[in-house]
Amino acid sequence: MKRSYLGVIALCTTLLLNIVFMQLAVHQYFYENYAATLIYTVLNIMLFPLAVIIYKREKNKGGSQSDEKRNVS
Repeated sequence: MKRSYLGVIALCTTLLLNIVFMQLAVHQYFYENYAATLIYTVLNIMLFPLAVIIYKREKNKGGSQSDEKRNVS
């Protein structure tokens, strides 16, 4: 299955931002800055569906391996 570089880079960037926002939320929670914690948590929750959408789009761009095996036989 072929992947586009743009899709892979977008997915990696989205997942990296998820990690960064989670770390920032934990850091702000430790210092009892709850308003910032909620902001980072909401941003993290909003990015997750975006990552799923990008993944499904990239998954559907390539052909499935079962179809390729059927054509070879």
